[in-house]
Amino acid sequence: MRVATWNVNSIRARLERVLSWIDRTQPDVVCLQETKVIDDDFPEDPFRERGYELALFGQKTYNGVAILSRLPLSEVRRGLNGESEARFLQARCGKQLVVCSVYVPNGGSVGSEAWHYKLAWLDRLCAYLAMQASSEALWLLAGDFNVAPEARDVAFPEAWADSVLFHEDVRKAFRRLLDWGLVDLIRQHYEGPGPYTWWDYRGLAFPKGDGLRIDHLLATPPLAALCTAAGVHREERKGPKPSDHAPVWAEFQGL
Repeated sequence: MRVATWNVNSIRARLERVLSWIDRTQPDVVCLQETKVIDDDFPEDPFRERGYELALFGQKTYNGVAILSRLPLSEVRRGLNGESEARFLQARCGKQLVVCSVYVPNGGSVGSEAWHYKLAWLDRLCAYLAMQASSEALWLLAGDFNVAPEARDVAFPEAWADSVLFHEDVRKAFRRLLDWGLVDLIRQHYEGPGPYTWWDYRGLAFPKGDGLRIDHLLATPPLAALCTAAGVHREERKGPKPSDHAPVWAEFQGL
């Protein structure tokens, strides 16, 4: 079984790329972020034609999360504690696996109102897990967390040290997620540096190798024990009209 997550930075702008990637890689479950479209305008048909059920939580122009699954979807929950911003979507895929598509706020600039909102949002996510989830069940949090947890997750750590993506305060908030009982599946298979998942559109970041690993697959220990491989499809950052993010994937046996 293969699960993947991708911040597509507009599903309508990236639709052909997403479909081509799905046809090549054949993921069983896909979490999308920044779909940037209300649910009624999401292009459902090409995904249903490929055998996916869809759970959607979108909004116009900003945010938007989705879960595509070749397993039956049930128990869909939209929003983190009833919030209106489309940043959190949860569903049961099949009988055992609970999947959450997560889009953490960027944070704007350190010290800003958006920065404090980001930190508070991560705290609310931790509180939600403590109340609604179990680290002994099969849970997966997948998405764009807008946090590079360690120096090995940043190509040029000193240049990013005071940014909203790598500031120590947000890294501490991320570590609290792991401390609750989550395993970083990429780090289960790679020591680093990298692999990176995001490169800014500006400043020729991709050809210069100025990447960060801010997209993650975080699994409870019983699910992590079933993970046999994980990686990043870096090539999806290349070519015409790419998202600024690359897909992250993991494979499991025994699900």
